[in-house]
This record gives sequence, C-alpha cells and structure tokens, in this order.
Amino acid sequence: MYDGNATQDGDIVTTGLASLDDILTGGYARNRCHLLEGQPGSGKTTLALQFLIAGQARGEKCLFITISESPRELRQVARTHGLDLTGIELFECVPPELSLDTENYQSVMNASDLELGETVGSVMAAVVAAKPTLVVLDSLSEVRLLAQGALRYRRQVLALKHFFHQHGCTALLLDDLTVREDELTLHSIAHGVLRLEQVAMDYGAERRRIRVFKMRGRAFQGGYHDFVIHAGGLCIFPRLITAGHDDMPAERRICRSGCAELDSLVGGGLDAGTTTLFQGASGSGKSTLALQFVWEALERGEPALIVSFEETRRNFQLRATGLGFGIADHLDSGRLSFVHVDPAETSAGEISDMIRRHVSAGCCLVVLDSLIGYQYALRDETYLLLHMHELLTYLNLKGVLTLLVLSQAGTVGALEPPFDMTYLADTVLLLRYFEAGGDMRRALSVVKKRTGSHEAGIRELYFDALGVRVGPRLSGFTRVVSSRPVYTGADPLLVARRA
Repeated sequence: MYDGNATQDGDIVTTGLASLDDILTGGYARNRCHLLEGQPGSGKTTLALQFLIAGQARGEKCLFITISESPRELRQVARTHGLDLTGIELFECVPPELSLDTENYQSVMNASDLELGETVGSVMAAVVAAKPTLVVLDSLSEVRLLAQGALRYRRQVLALKHFFHQHGCTALLLDDLTVREDELTLHSIAHGVLRLEQVAMDYGAERRRIRVFKMRGRAFQGGYHDFVIHAGGLCIFPRLITAGHDDMPAERRICRSGCAELDSLVGGGLDAGTTTLFQGASGSGKSTLALQFVWEALERGEPALIVSFEETRRNFQLRATGLGFGIADHLDSGRLSFVHVDPAETSAGEISDMIRRHVSAGCCLVVLDSLIGYQYALRDETYLLLHMHELLTYLNLKGVLTLLVLSQAGTVGALEPPFDMTYLADTVLLLRYFEAGGDMRRALSVVKKRTGSHEAGIRELYFDALGVRVGPRLSGFTRVVSSRPVYTGADPLLVARRA
C-alpha cells in the first residue's frame, strides 16, 4: 500500500521532455494514471522510455511492464536512440496460455477468462515486488483483446487504476488503438490523455504530431504540436502561441538598408518589430533586396537568420558574392545563419521552433524565402495564414525585423500571388518587370507602410557590381504596375546602363 508523502499526491512529475512539460504546464500528475495512445510506430514506447529514464536519473524507482514486446526488443529500441535503461526494471508479462508449453493448455474453461486474470495478476504482482513510483504498462491492447468486451475491459482498467493509486504509482498506460470503435472508452478513466499521430503525405516524409485531449485540474496548450523521432528519442515542437510574450520596448529602432535611394523610398528605413513583404515575379529582385537589408544589419553587428526553401547554401554564397556582399566571414562567425529547408521533409512546427531558438539567441532579423515553400510545409493555405499570423506576431513582439519573400505567378502582365499576405505585413514592396528601349527593366514601389510615411513614386531597380541600385522616379511612364507600361514623357529618365 502507498505509504509515501500524501502532500505530494497530484504534484507535477516531469515527462522527461522540457517541450512536453511546457505543453502540459509542468508534466504529468503524481500518483495518477495517464493514457498515452497512438497507432503502432507513432512513438509511444520511446516517449514512455524517456519518461522513465528521467525519473531514474532523479532517483525514482521505475518499472516497465511489457506485454507486447520482450525486454530484449525494448533494449534494442533504446540502443537505437542512444537511451540507457540501466536502473529501470523490465518485466515481461507472458500468461501461460500465450506460451508454447503444451502443459499449460486447457480446454475446459474459456481461455480468455484465464488469460485476462493471469495477465492482470502478473501486472499487480510485478508492482508489489518492485515497489516502483513510476510505471509504464505496454500495452492495453492485449488487455482489451482478452476482455472481449467494452464493459469488462473498462472494469479491468479501472481496477488497475485504483491499484496503481493505492501503491503510489504514477502510471503511463499505452494503447495502440488497434480497435477504433471504442477508442474513447478510457478517456473518462484516465487523469490525462495524450495521443500521438503520424500522417502519411502524398509526397515526402510523414508528419508526426501530438495532442493533449485532457489533463484534469490544469491548463495546457491545446491543439496539435509537431514532433520528430530521431536519435535520442522524441523532439516535440510546441505550437507557437503569442499570448504571454511581452511586447518590445516602446522606443523606435530604424533598420536601414545602406542604399540611400532605397531607404528614401521606404521612408528612411524599416522599423524593427515589423514585417516587410517583397512581392513580385520570379527573378525580379525580391531576395536581393532582402539581402541588402541583411547585409547592413550584419555590418551593424546584428545577427540575422535566412530560412531558404529554394536556394542552397552554395548558390546563396555565389549569388551574394556576385553582388559584392562578402558574407563568407559572417557565415563562418555564426553572425549570419543560413538554413536550407526541404518542405517535403520538414513540418511547419519544426521551422517555427528553429526560428524561435535563433531569436532567443539574439537574432535581430529573419528572412523567409519564400512563402511558397512554407506553404508546402503546411500543405494548406488556411493553416499557412493562421500559422504566419502567430509567427509574425511573435517576431514583432520580440523586436525582430521580418522580411518575407513571395513570388507571383507569371512574369509580365497581370500577376496574382498564390495567396494574400499583404494584410499581415506592415510594409509591402512591389516589384515589376517592364520593357523600355528594347530592354527588360525592373520597377520598385512601396504600396503600404503602417509605421510611417513612404514615397508614393515608382523607381527603377537594377543590380550591378556595386550591388543594389535604385534609380529616379519613372515619371514619364504609366501602367508600370500592370507590367504594360506606356511612355508619355518627353525625356528618357531611365538610368543609363553600364557596359
């Protein structure tokens, strides 16, 4: 019987993962039963092992009761993740009827009646012998099959719950959801319910996510949270929630580009804690304009992060060097972090967690290039807008200057973005191609800036050995924004091209 400190009853017990503790606002509840469910391969056993390993490290007595796997299989799983099970007692519960010993066979009584009683009895005997404070039972699916009915199954699990409580055990009950019709049977019994899911995509790696269904007496972060399984176990990425993050200081900090004409166009520079959207056709110069602001920030000694979905690190360095930006030293020093993301292999939660870690380390400027790749990581436009709303609000509250790159379909004529991001951006820069004098030219204009004034004119944009160049206003042209310009002026005001 439980003879521990009653004042600790219901206290917080860490899950073994700081990120999951954050989602649960602390962890599991001491001396309570928690249901950990998910289809085979979703990561239940690995998460349970991490829970016991953390408990053993702080001196708790830990017991893993396995019905569906042997201790040898468990140790092999632990080795693949680099987990050490030393000090954790492993008990294999194998009823005689499930063995190959013919002397244990009988046909007088229903075999399931004997097997269920023997299985539950073995579990209880193992707990009494080991006197653990932390217990994992893997899995309830075998108990469900032996019970052969929802009512009997529920009563057996309820009996186990009371037994664990009487013996002072904080228990994790694993269920692989092999029977879907009664998957909610145990939700009212368990103190907390967590479900792990893996979703196969049409292309790319499967997506894994965890959801907390309930945790009695405690607030928790609802919804789905992405996670991955790698060497070391589960790595969970809590869904980004802006509530609780303090706002940035009231003083205004201007981030200039280092190009006087560009700064003049945007009203002196971009404000820290705001979001700027560069929108235009492919190749019109969106990424290069963003790089101009990144370069100036690096020269001021401010760390920056570029998250690229289309461009590799090698191609990025080649492009930057060709424009006169010597970013190699900044990359080597770590002041500039360049992360190439494969949207087919990476979830949006993993991306936002990576950005959050860089911001926590002091990053002042973040570039997302481009939002099309971010959309592929989420696989849904609606979720992209919700996710970007949370992410951009978080970055703004942290005083980070965020630069977004969004390509529009087509090259000339009427161009439409795949989705509308302008309402989330504080500043919007529009880039367009236009034809003049037998050359393809670029035009740049600011169509929106919430935090101050900006030029209303349209200027020519071009790049040469000196980097980003912004010419005078295209006062002799009309319909440049529609990419169907008409020259109505008397004098050619375009910048002469250098040989």
